[in-house]
Amino acid sequence: MPGNATTRFRNVSLLSVTSALPSRVTTSAEIQQRLAPALRRLRLPRTLLERVAGVVERRNWAPGEGSDEATVAAGKAALYEAGVNPAQIGLLINTSVTRKHLEPSVAVRLHHGLDLPTSAVNFDVANACLGFVNGMSLAATMIDAGQVSHAVVLAGEDADEIQVNTVDRLLRGDGDREAFMSEFASLTLGSGAAAAVLGRTDEHPEGHRLLGGVTRAATQFHDLCVGSDDGMFTDAAALLRGGLDLVMAAWHEAAEEWDWAAMDRYITHQVSQAHTSAIVEAAGLDRRRVPVTYPRFGNVGPASIPITLAEEQEGLRPGDRVLLMGVGSGINTAMMELAW
Repeated sequence: MPGNATTRFRNVSLLSVTSALPSRVTTSAEIQQRLAPALRRLRLPRTLLERVAGVVERRNWAPGEGSDEATVAAGKAALYEAGVNPAQIGLLINTSVTRKHLEPSVAVRLHHGLDLPTSAVNFDVANACLGFVNGMSLAATMIDAGQVSHAVVLAGEDADEIQVNTVDRLLRGDGDREAFMSEFASLTLGSGAAAAVLGRTDEHPEGHRLLGGVTRAATQFHDLCVGSDDGMFTDAAALLRGGLDLVMAAWHEAAEEWDWAAMDRYITHQVSQAHTSAIVEAAGLDRRRVPVTYPRFGNVGPASIPITLAEEQEGLRPGDRVLLMGVGSGINTAMMELAW
């Protein structure tokens, strides 16, 4: 299939998915109050975040909390829920955007925190907000290949520094509306952590099968969203158009091999109200089957999809079909079907 990579898994199941969220809640009203001078100067609505993005609040780490510690906690909870001993884990993949330093990898700290055996392979996979789905796909491939029997995929995000830097810069600057809106996405970010444990289906009949999925790239748009701890600068309109075109191109090409028109749940990456509505309308999805967490948690990067799946899992029943739909800056997209 031109431009479309299709993957099918034979003997892999999701055994558990968990999240660990910060205790501190930061409302959009608080951020907008801090930005009041800039909003007044630019004649922007004082409820901009709620009206445009639909983000009412997000989580930030409180004193004594942090993304690494929370990610380890999420991993321990996932192992416990899966009934898998750390000694059984052969692979750990960290998929976080957040990293405190360039080396060593974030994965080594998580490997140590989870007390995994020295035989467990560990590394980082970074692909913006798509990383967790990529990590699950890579882990599933290695399980199917017989390289490992169990894997843990993790992500822990810390949006605190980027938001503080962004607010400070917007208050100091004298830029126009376009400059302000180029940094708007930074204000929608939230912090949080998530983990998933994967294993062999024949060893875990109680698990939820990973059936496979598709990936697609539109890397001509690699400059539309560029971020660091200092700030994230986005051409939001162009990113939305390019991302939607990419998702729908993958969706239509996948239709030749996959029947995704009537899933029981569509777990999408949680960007904003505008992005979710655009995908729902373009693909003709039943909005009631598209749970959203961005109003409460904001955009938690690659942790958004597993956090949303963890929130939704109590309402899923055996036999339900679940489609994970991710988009990452760059632009890349991936869709993965689970048989619950």
